[in-house]
Amino acid sequence: MTGTSAMNDRGAARTAPDDLVDVAVVGGGAAGLTLALQLLGQRPGTRIVVLERQGHPVPEATHKVGESTVEIAGYYLREVLGLEHHLQSQQLNKYGLRMFFSKDGNDDITRRVELGHSVRPPGAVGTYQLDRGRLENALGHELLARGARFLPGTKVECVDLQPDAEHHRLHVRTDDGATRQIHAKWVVDATGRASLLKRRLGLAKKVGHRANAVWFRVGCSIDVDQWSDDPDWHARIEEGRRELSTNHLMGPGYWVWLIRLASGSTSVGIVTDPDLHGFEQLNRFERALEWLDRHEPQCAGIVRRHRDKLQDFRVMKDYAYSCEQVFSADRWCLAGEAGVFLDPLYSPGLDLIAISNSLITDLVTHALDGDDTAERAAIHNQVFLLIAEGWLSIYEKQYALMGNARVMLTKVIWDTAVYWAVPGLLYFHDVLRHLGDRPDMVVGLARFSTASQEVQRFFREWSAVDDEPRDQAPFVRFYDFDFMSRLHIGMTAGLADSDLATQFEANIRFIERLSGQLVATVLEEFEAEPWNPAKREQARRWRADEALMSLVEVHLREQESAPLGDQWIRLRPADEAVGTGESR
Repeated sequence: MTGTSAMNDRGAARTAPDDLVDVAVVGGGAAGLTLALQLLGQRPGTRIVVLERQGHPVPEATHKVGESTVEIAGYYLREVLGLEHHLQSQQLNKYGLRMFFSKDGNDDITRRVELGHSVRPPGAVGTYQLDRGRLENALGHELLARGARFLPGTKVECVDLQPDAEHHRLHVRTDDGATRQIHAKWVVDATGRASLLKRRLGLAKKVGHRANAVWFRVGCSIDVDQWSDDPDWHARIEEGRRELSTNHLMGPGYWVWLIRLASGSTSVGIVTDPDLHGFEQLNRFERALEWLDRHEPQCAGIVRRHRDKLQDFRVMKDYAYSCEQVFSADRWCLAGEAGVFLDPLYSPGLDLIAISNSLITDLVTHALDGDDTAERAAIHNQVFLLIAEGWLSIYEKQYALMGNARVMLTKVIWDTAVYWAVPGLLYFHDVLRHLGDRPDMVVGLARFSTASQEVQRFFREWSAVDDEPRDQAPFVRFYDFDFMSRLHIGMTAGLADSDLATQFEANIRFIERLSGQLVATVLEEFEAEPWNPAKREQARRWRADEALMSLVEVHLREQESAPLGDQWIRLRPADEAVGTGESR
């Protein structure tokens, strides 16, 4: 696959100008198209060709994973790529993440514990529900308008990487059977799960996370607000509509998504732990519907009512994977799912595209401007894989927790606070591509990564023992806790470098404190039940765990001078939630 020779460069020099480019992007889905737009925005005049096997335009309601964005991806599309008009006029503003936890057979949504927003989040941290076909068609149109070459219906049959020559060589075939060669200084693989370069270079890396997904669309709105006429339940929402949330129905070892799309369709997905729900129970539409009958009967009834509007059905078995390397100074990169795919629970796919594309853009523009990028490529590669592998721990071996409403609620609040406090803050302030110059932040990220790994393990151990039913607040709002709104809005503060460093250190310290409070609170509860041998033994092990106890020490040192309420952990009903120190 790889070769070098002076003759190859001489051949490139004789190539038609249209086939001699700075960057060849293989794959014209969301990752490839957004990368090309970002490169042109950062370095106008860059010669870019995007090669896409499928024809364009794609069907408007193309059904791909990645229909929901969170804050980093929302900012990327809106601010970095300048797509706000498209997002506001052709897509839907998302009303945050919303979860309903299993209760009494799941035949009445009003009896389920609910987590979500009661008022609309601020527009500065806006997120969206995406019709992927609409988005990709708009990206292709915008790319052509900005002067790039976009060639749908073009199959890349072979890539000859030639790092010691000036250009790599791509052999392509168009739909009419014609063949040609394209010579590119840089090659970016954005082929998605086909992973063209990763497979050929032997860079695939297995992960410990195992889960399966099936999903389908129906050509109508499925509005959870219409699942009940209970006025008290409806009164929980002060502004906005539940149907515009990314709605998740949670249960032991599974979750079901409901995503409303601007085309009028609704995306329905079932994601499961294969040890608890065998893939063969779900891998056909009729089987998936029968599975819903057993686990989510209220949802199943709605789907059955609209089964004549079924538009498609897709499956992904054991979908998570990683990669040994994604960026190289040998002038190749992997973008989006061509490198890493984690899990759809918190909609991280487009976030990873945003982060990856920003690092690729920085690397390629410096190289095309004549800079030596060997060190930059190594640092960017390490930063991206550190972030991706850190996020993977959020999902790995965690699906069993989904049947424990109290533990999973607490985990979602912690995971969300961490996302806003660390990667969100860094991305909104465009720091990730400069981490090589910020050793203080690298140290902070290492501390954060250590704490995160310990807390995710703690959640698993807590859930494994604490499986007793417990009364808790029927509706938990993300902004019930002062620190959540502060961290959420704080991402957009636009801080100067010195202030950002101070805020980043404060956020890392706060996450350590929050983690210590979590451990201390659950430990206190366990030790209050000496008659329970499982809890007594688990409490003993936690007391002997130096990593967890060091987090508890951080919490105890700061609790007296700056009290922090524990309602985000205890999640008691309103009439029991006293003395928490948090506003409701």
